[in-house]
Amino acid sequence: MALIKFIFITILVLWLIRMLIRLILPMLFNNLASKMQQQATGQQYQQKRQKPEGSISIDYMPPKPDQGKTDKLGDFVDYEEIK
Repeated sequence: MALIKFIFITILVLWLIRMLIRLILPMLFNNLASKMQQQATGQQYQQKRQKPEGSISIDYMPPKPDQGKTDKLGDFVDYEEIK
């Protein structure tokens, strides 16, 4: 009798959890999606507001190569082909 009671209670608890998940998860996902959408529109607004139209901005400048390295290579000797 205890086994049947345990199985019945387990099935009832699992069924209740399933019903709660069906009710709660869609609300959580809708809330999360709306927050992400608000953040995206806020970022777009900030980007448009910061740069006036026609301005140029450079985000990355590559480092310039050192000019002093060629002096350390040695003397350059002209090559002439002899026939």
